[in-house]
Amino acid sequence: MDEYIDIVSKEGIPTGKSELKSIVHQKGYYHNTAHIWFYTKPDGILLSQRSAKKTICPLLWDVSVAGHVDSGETVIRAAVRETQEELSLHITKEQLKKIGVFECFQEYPNGIKDYELHHTFICELQVPLSALIPQPDEVEKLKLVSFSEFESLLDNSTFNNHFIPSNKKYYRIVLKEIKQNLN
Repeated sequence: MDEYIDIVSKEGIPTGKSELKSIVHQKGYYHNTAHIWFYTKPDGILLSQRSAKKTICPLLWDVSVAGHVDSGETVIRAAVRETQEELSLHITKEQLKKIGVFECFQEYPNGIKDYELHHTFICELQVPLSALIPQPDEVEKLKLVSFSEFESLLDNSTFNNHFIPSNKKYYRIVLKEIKQNLN
């Protein structure tokens, strides 16, 4: 779907302009996304395998839920909406804990210039994995991995074609934040 999204500066300051997502990615405009990392106690992280239909990094494993912030929408509202759309899971804004905003400025061989500011949240997953219904256009599969498995997959991501290689530092920060939240 080619929705309108708001354009921001490299520092995340709204410009007051909006454009179709396809144009934003063609021209390389900075924009906001919402990332939600779900975790379970005592030590699980929910990973989503990107749909085979995705134009960027198909079939790689990544954040539990992610999506663009629509024009005029708040980041929190986008996080709640994207979770409902991608996993058929209803959450409230009170369940979300923001851990930061992370720059992800990438260009891909297919011409996409994806200059995103990931507004990143963690949230405890309070339903079984079997209760989640992945949206096929976004999510191929879901899995829960332990912290140690997450670290092992990440340590070997150069060779195992599991995670998005450019996001390694980001993934480590997320894992650290989830661990600290459990203590």
